[in-house]
Amino acid sequence: MGSEVIVELQRNSINWANVVGEIVKIERKIFPKHESLARSFDEELRKKNSGLLYTELNGEVAGYVMYSWPSSLCASITKLAVKENYRRQGHGEALLKAAIEKCKKRKVQRISLHVDPLRTAAMTLYKKLGFQVDSLVEGYYSSDRNAYRMYLDSESD
Repeated sequence: MGSEVIVELQRNSINWANVVGEIVKIERKIFPKHESLARSFDEELRKKNSGLLYTELNGEVAGYVMYSWPSSLCASITKLAVKENYRRQGHGEALLKAAIEKCKKRKVQRISLHVDPLRTAAMTLYKKLGFQVDSLVEGYYSSDRNAYRMYLDSESD
């Protein structure tokens, strides 16, 4: 395994276009067109209360997590993806933990996300990190694809 670095994408960084370009490629490959943010990624990232962390491995983007925090009450993990050849190596977990830490530093009380119940690896990861199923949202992704809304409450350490 090469040298893994988790980087926070800064709005005015010189490599913004390259990183966003790589992420859009991953996004298009992994998510169905109607679930992909590929066409609006740049726009999403420029929103005031949103952040993106990505794993750089051997000079390439191996995975990313996108999150937003509309208020100190709640934050949302909007995307988490790892390239196929880097899966099951702990990158997704490292990214999710880093995003959770960023939210905790902002004193966010609850982090939520949506996940397809059939994505077993994702479900396992979220449960491992303490997320609990809140409810089933019918037709969330499409008329025949539901999602679990999951949440993680911050504990006062």
